[in-house]
Amino acid sequence: MAFAHCFITVPADTSNFHTATSILTRPFSSSVSSFSSSNLNTCRLSNFPKNLRIRHKESVKAQASEASAAADALTNFKHVLLPITDRNPYLSEGSRQAAATAAAMAKKYGADITVVVIDEKEKEAYPEHETQLASIRWHLSEGGYQEFKLLERLGEGSKPTAIIGEIADDMNLDMVVMSMEAIHSKHVDANLLAEFIPCPVLLLPL
Repeated sequence: MAFAHCFITVPADTSNFHTATSILTRPFSSSVSSFSSSNLNTCRLSNFPKNLRIRHKESVKAQASEASAAADALTNFKHVLLPITDRNPYLSEGSRQAAATAAAMAKKYGADITVVVIDEKEKEAYPEHETQLASIRWHLSEGGYQEFKLLERLGEGSKPTAIIGEIADDMNLDMVVMSMEAIHSKHVDANLLAEFIPCPVLLLPL
């Protein structure tokens, strides 16, 4: 997908989810020597060789294109994935936050939501599994979103990051919304996000 490997962190306030505090993308490659902004301001571009100026302009255009792609990722989406990796029957604080954000985004932009519940153990190992599903429905409905697709990937032995990436790829999803809590709790490996997930990931700080 066009926006692969774009990681976005946003404030916890879901009413302002569209304002990203930082956007992390792959480093830009450039054939231009390194200049500080102060040096660029004091040196006229015409003083540089013509071929260097051309490469500099091409680099600027490439950076602008990457920035535009990252910005479009916040609005040009129609299908959002909400992974649930904790087994709290009433959802952890991070999962509740992610559900509220996904619902707000989907409602605002008319997008669909797919929820995937992931755990290494079988469903039968959790007597409160149905309570957790009811909690997911309740929190999404509180955000004004009533209908969503539910997937359960339990007891497969695969890493949650790989499962999220597989679903995002198979369903051609546009955005993954999750809390940093999933990373802090070791449910999701941050080092594997860029490798397995083929679309932008919205990471919500705790």
